[in-house]
Order: sequence, then structure tokens, then C-alpha cells
Amino acid sequence: MANNVNQAEIQKFVNHIKSNPQDAKRSKRIEGEWVFEEGKPQFHAALSFQKGRTTLECELPHFAGGWGGAPDPVQYCLYGLAACYASTFVAAATSIGVELTILKIVAENQMNLTKQLGLSSENIIENVRFTVIAKGNASNEVMQRVKEMADQRCPGVECITRSIPLVTELVWK
Repeated sequence: MANNVNQAEIQKFVNHIKSNPQDAKRSKRIEGEWVFEEGKPQFHAALSFQKGRTTLECELPHFAGGWGGAPDPVQYCLYGLAACYASTFVAAATSIGVELTILKIVAENQMNLTKQLGLSSENIIENVRFTVIAKGNASNEVMQRVKEMADQRCPGVECITRSIPLVTELVWK
């Protein structure tokens, strides 16, 4: 095991997908609920995973009607993007034998909230930026290759760089 990545499980999965490509298709699901009790985090969702379950809470930023007691949804988006990119970066490094000793991801965005406030039609998210701070047993050229692999393979990067169909459905009760 290198970089805290279970390489044996990755290789087992790769071999399985080579023989059963249809099993490469996966889906994720969360179910969240708005909280109507004043002063409480406004939205929560339980996330299940192989060895357990956790609950995440968020709310609107204070200036937009939140209480200041939980992260806002965009912070979770940035966290998810950073975690996805870090995971992909480490997996890519591990796959070519790079052992990392440091990996930090800074994820930030620039926003224009006028559209969200109904004041314009300009894009809300103007850009997203990752700063990758890494150290390991490889040259700068090899680390650039790892970065390119992460840029190409990260599902989170794909979510923000490719137009993905969104389907919304209202179930009115």
C-alpha cells in the first residue's frame, strides 16, 4: 500500500471491469431535507457508505438568510471538488509509482450573486481554481503528468467543465 491507497482493491476492480465493462457504470444518491425550525441548520442529508453513515448539515450564508451555524452549500461543493481531485491525484500518482509526502488542495471560486438575487442573468459561478501543493519522490515533469492525469480523470472536474444534463422533477404533495 502506498499513499494510503489500497492498490490491491483498485487492481481487483480494474481486472473485473476489463471482463465486465457494464459494471463500470455506477450511480450515487443522497436524500436531503429542509429543516423548518428557526435557528437550526436549514438542510441535512444522511450519507451511507460501506462502513457507516454520517449526516451533513448546511444552510444559506448569513447574508442570504442563514444563521451562521453550518457551512453553506457552495462550501460543500468546493469540499467535494477538492476531495475528488485529491483522491484522483493520489490514485494517479500511486498508479505510476509516485509516493507522496504532502498533498494539499486549495479550492476557491469567484461568484456573482446578482442572478441568484434575481437582478441579472449573468453566470453565478465565474470560475473555480485549485491550487495543488504536493511533494514526493518524483521530478517536476512526472508531477506535471500526475496533474494532467488528475485533470483528465477527476469526476468532479468533469462536473464543472462539461455540460451534464440535469433533470429536475417536482412531486407536489
